[in-house]
Formats: sequence, C-alpha cells, structure tokens
Amino acid sequence: MDELLDWAKTLGVALVIVLLANRFVFNLSTVEGQSMEPTLEQHEWLFINKIGYRIGEPERGDIVILKDPSEQIDRKQFLVKRVIGLPGDTVEIRAGQLYVNGLQTVESYTDVNIEDSDYGPETIAEGQYFVMGDNRRAGASKDSRSFKPVPRALIKGEAQFILWPIAKMNKL
Repeated sequence: MDELLDWAKTLGVALVIVLLANRFVFNLSTVEGQSMEPTLEQHEWLFINKIGYRIGEPERGDIVILKDPSEQIDRKQFLVKRVIGLPGDTVEIRAGQLYVNGLQTVESYTDVNIEDSDYGPETIAEGQYFVMGDNRRAGASKDSRSFKPVPRALIKGEAQFILWPIAKMNKL
C-alpha cells in the first residue's frame, strides 16, 4: 500500500510540473490551414516557447502564435503568423512587394510576390505588431492586412521548432 501511495504522489507531482510548464514555459500547437506555406504545412506540430516573450519582445521575422483578434464567423482560437512590423515601423505593400520603413524587404521564406491588393502605408502604434502569413497568394492568409496590427497581449509565444512529422523536424 505504501508503494502505491508513493507512485500516486510521484505521478501527482509530475502532473503538476507538466501543467505548470505547459501554462508558463512551453506549448505544442498544430498548424491548421495553408496561411504559412511554404514555411509550415497543415498538421505539423510546433514547439511554442512562451517564456521568451515573458522576458523579451517579439522581433521582426519571428513566427508567433497569437489569439485571433478578428470578430468574423470563421474566427479561430489561435493563429500562426510571422512578425513583419514592430512598434514604430511603417509597413506598406505596393505592386506585390513589402516595404518596411520605406525599404523593400526581401522575404526568402515566401515563394511568390504578394498577390493581394496594396496596403498602407501604416505606422505601427506602440505596443502593436504587424503580422502576416508566409503564403502570399491572393486571399491565402487572414492577417494584419484584414484585422490590423495586433496588441502585444495577444501574442502568446514563438514557434521555434517543427516537431512532427519527424522527417520535417527542424528549428524555425
């Protein structure tokens, strides 16, 4: 009986540690949809670092998990997007090209020019971030072009690794 009680205590402590780590340190997330192609594909599992943004801020190029700020009927709980513009930056899309602070941005992670209509210029307010999906085909990504820059509080963590499928396991 004592051995059973010891096992129960051990499992209980382990469960509490895992739940606390999941809440404050890391999370796993599954990619749904095509908005981050070609970087991420549907059904891939991502390791999300939550603690990094508790002590630091998102940087341009980070792939982040954020609460969906839209009010539309197709609203998701969370979105995966790339940080394009930081507070104080001016973001513009003109003739299929992205400009940040007046400079054309080379986006090695995309495979086409931006097919949607022009956007901006818009200066990103303090505490806000401009995010986009890597899939730049027309209508392929619900992002800051439709729901505007997002408040820092909605960004929950940084996607750092593809964990599954094993053949695609890699650092982002």
